[in-house]
Amino acid sequence: MDFSYNPKTQDYLARIKAFMAEYVEPIEDKVYSELHELNPDGNWQNWQVHPAMEPLKQKAKDAGLWNLFLPDAELGQGLSCSEYAPLAEQTGRILFAPEIFNCNAPDTGNMEVLYHFGNEKQQAQWLTPLLNGEIRSVFGMTEPDVASSDATNMEATIALEGDELVLNGKKWWSTGLGHPHAKVMIFMGLSNPENDKHNQHSMVLVPLDSPGLHVKRMLTAYGDYDAPFGHGEMHLDNVRVPKENLLVGMGKGFAIAQGRLGPGRIHHCMRAIGMAEKALELAIKRGHSRVAFGRPIIELGGNKERIAHARMAIEQARLLTLQAAWKIDNLGVKNAMVDISAIKVVVPNMLQEVVDMAVQMHGGGGMCNDFPLARLAAGARALRLADGPDEVHMAMVSRLELKKYK
Repeated sequence: MDFSYNPKTQDYLARIKAFMAEYVEPIEDKVYSELHELNPDGNWQNWQVHPAMEPLKQKAKDAGLWNLFLPDAELGQGLSCSEYAPLAEQTGRILFAPEIFNCNAPDTGNMEVLYHFGNEKQQAQWLTPLLNGEIRSVFGMTEPDVASSDATNMEATIALEGDELVLNGKKWWSTGLGHPHAKVMIFMGLSNPENDKHNQHSMVLVPLDSPGLHVKRMLTAYGDYDAPFGHGEMHLDNVRVPKENLLVGMGKGFAIAQGRLGPGRIHHCMRAIGMAEKALELAIKRGHSRVAFGRPIIELGGNKERIAHARMAIEQARLLTLQAAWKIDNLGVKNAMVDISAIKVVVPNMLQEVVDMAVQMHGGGGMCNDFPLARLAAGARALRLADGPDEVHMAMVSRLELKKYK
């Protein structure tokens, strides 16, 4: 395996770094400050997108830095998982940056589902506007009334009645549900209880303005609504959509999910590594600039060793993630399952430790919005649950490891 970046990746990386330095980094603090002013509470019906976003998205389009995640040279930039990974890391340094390049979750995963599994009509109706950045989407999987760490627990239902699918149930932590441009959901529910447990569920495209679909609330993550994106709870009461909105077929939900989650986890983890690099950079600058007891605090209390541990942990996490990306590209998702599960444990835990170290270096400043560390800390902790908790992924790794000895 050769993890050096090829000339194509190096070119895109240089262009993204230059774009971020010129247009995004100078306004980071301003954007977050003004987002809280534009969206002061959980009343998502009044949430607004920051006015800088659409002009920045157009600049990214014009610069050819658009849909970088999609390995299609016509609809995206034709980059493999390994080629895109370092670009995701760079955009991850600022939490709102991925949207500027149309590479934000959960839209990337939903676009991949539509690209790989949608029919021509579904792609024309939903994939094209998503690729154009005209709308946003959500993914409805996690539920409030069951332990969603076991996805086979899903209680929301999908029933075929004539030419319609009837949907009932609750979903929560649906990322992006509060965004003013969110228009469609990929809804996963129980459709074929008579089948074996991994062939009982289906995925359906559901317009968010469908009668019977009620957004109940946006959920706070450590006190922040993450407006204008939001993580919401919705209830579906006899929501009816045409059966043509079904993806692939009844009972195919888990098969689709496997195709969706592999590359998506690379994207998540590389963005998280970018977050860790940002936190380490802030910690070092803070350590050199602040003096206590007559010395820079970088010299005190074992801080140099903490910096060293952070650097080593970041490098290890990056190499493991690049290995997972290489396996997806060269061997397929099925043959990369150990690596994909491993990075979902290793990377968020690494990020949490690095950010916590940086918060400690900043003292009280690390806990408030004067620095991005509080946002990074919340994101790090959330990632240990998003796409499955640590324990589920460790169970997968151990199961595949023990299988070698049977």
